[in-house]
Amino acid sequence: MLIEAVGVGMFLSLILTETVGLAAGGIVVPGYIALVLHDPVQVLITILAGMITYAIVHALSRRMIIYGRRLLIISILVGYIIAYVTRIAPMITIESISINVATIGFVIPGLIAYWISRQGIVPTVCAMLIVASLVRLILIILHSGVILP
Repeated sequence: MLIEAVGVGMFLSLILTETVGLAAGGIVVPGYIALVLHDPVQVLITILAGMITYAIVHALSRRMIIYGRRLLIISILVGYIIAYVTRIAPMITIESISINVATIGFVIPGLIAYWISRQGIVPTVCAMLIVASLVRLILIILHSGVILP
């Protein structure tokens, strides 16, 4: 299912980029997001991790020259560290309610941060969620309504 989700996500991301000019948060991001759309908290945590990554990289850019490939690599590295921290204690319990605070993957927050720095928060997040929803819909159609969470 992951291979199909990433493939369909790449195709739809390409279409979105060529028609509207917006990237959906990275080439593989919509596919991964589509697979966990049933868990909105995990999606929100991942987006929040991307925003935190963006803020850290933006703060670093005031002290050092960060652009181009450096921006991409530093965003992915900082996002990786933030994702790793969310894996140390992935469950938070508040009044007998357990919340999964682990991000989706380790590279996804960094890719989201990179595209936030290039396009802005609202265009990146909206494009990512629209493409991820379409990927999820296509997966549901391809698998006759059976999507394993």
